[in-house]
Amino acid sequence: QVQLEESGGGLVQAGGSLRLSCAASGRTFSSSAIGWFRQAPGKEREFVVGISWRGGSTLYADSVKGRFTISRDNAKNTVYLEMNSLQPEDTAVYYCAATPLLRVPRASAGYNYWGQGTQVTVSS
Repeated sequence: QVQLEESGGGLVQAGGSLRLSCAASGRTFSSSAIGWFRQAPGKEREFVVGISWRGGSTLYADSVKGRFTISRDNAKNTVYLEMNSLQPEDTAVYYCAATPLLRVPRASAGYNYWGQGTQVTVSS
């Protein structure tokens, strides 16, 4: 069982930066791959980035490559999402999710546990 809680969202101007955190509790966090997803109003939830349980493997959506960076600190049970050069199209609720799979799934169905989400709003 893993419980997840996102934080760090907010309002930022285009070109700005935010760092999201996904804090986890539960014995299996350090053996779980973690993914970040986002959902904009009227759109489906989409995969943003994921990281394997040891952090050695990452997977990014094309739309965020070069701008977003994922990292994890298993000692702190936390995964971070550094978001730079934010654009209005990045506006969404951002969710972190956990999976016991060794690889990082792109599909939301591959994840067992989800946080409640944190709002990111980028103004133009």
